[in-house]
Amino acid sequence: MTAGIASLGMYDHPAQQAANDALWTALGEALRRRGVAAPERLDRTRPPEAIWRDPALLIAQACGYPLVTDPDLDLRVVAVPVYAVPGCAGARHFSHIVTRRDDGRRGIADYRGARAAINAATSNSGYNLFRAAIARCAGRTPMFAAVIDTGSHRGSVAAVAGGDVDIAAIDAVTWAAIARFEPEAVAGLRILAATDSSPTLPFVTSRHTSRTTLALLRAALDEVSTAPALAETRDTLFLERIVPASIHRFAALRGLERDAARAGYARLQ
Repeated sequence: MTAGIASLGMYDHPAQQAANDALWTALGEALRRRGVAAPERLDRTRPPEAIWRDPALLIAQACGYPLVTDPDLDLRVVAVPVYAVPGCAGARHFSHIVTRRDDGRRGIADYRGARAAINAATSNSGYNLFRAAIARCAGRTPMFAAVIDTGSHRGSVAAVAGGDVDIAAIDAVTWAAIARFEPEAVAGLRILAATDSSPTLPFVTSRHTSRTTLALLRAALDEVSTAPALAETRDTLFLERIVPASIHRFAALRGLERDAARAGYARLQ
């Protein structure tokens, strides 16, 4: 039996990679005990977006927004994480809208004509939630002088800190990791506002994965999310527990997109 592909690349700060490796070692062993062929190592050779499209995908973490907007993304939701990050209770997360500490503007509406950063137009936390927040005050007109795609939340943090842009939305779990492991990167920033909350990034598998294997994946995830020996590993990843879920949980993300369009703000601009 050929082992599938595994990735934990969505929250994989360099200071968290050893913890993700330890989590995967335990998860892989739990799967193999249940008769599921699991790879020995996580795949870090490709971006997560490419791994999602691999029909051999056994387990990965994905963004929920493309899950419900990209018809070519053939994935099945396995479970969702609960994070020990303030404001992320109940398998939900949100984004911090951030600016520089020395920027005197006090509210989102004050940033008309500013420069904004996104990590990707396919991102829920860096784009979809950000757009929903801006749509409420944009008045059906462009809000920003420029919107720059940085390619990552870490890139957006650097762009704001360096003065290339004035404002960005940063996933709260990513922000917590940067604040813990690279406090100097966010020392010059402040949180301006919070976006709406939304379901956390799901653990997914290929649509080709059998329902039997799906059930075994859920059981193995539950095991590693409660194992006492992994407490320190989970703390490094801000991981409180993992609960079963389906794709229906993410329908609200498409609703945010539709609400913004109805407000005359179909794209962040």
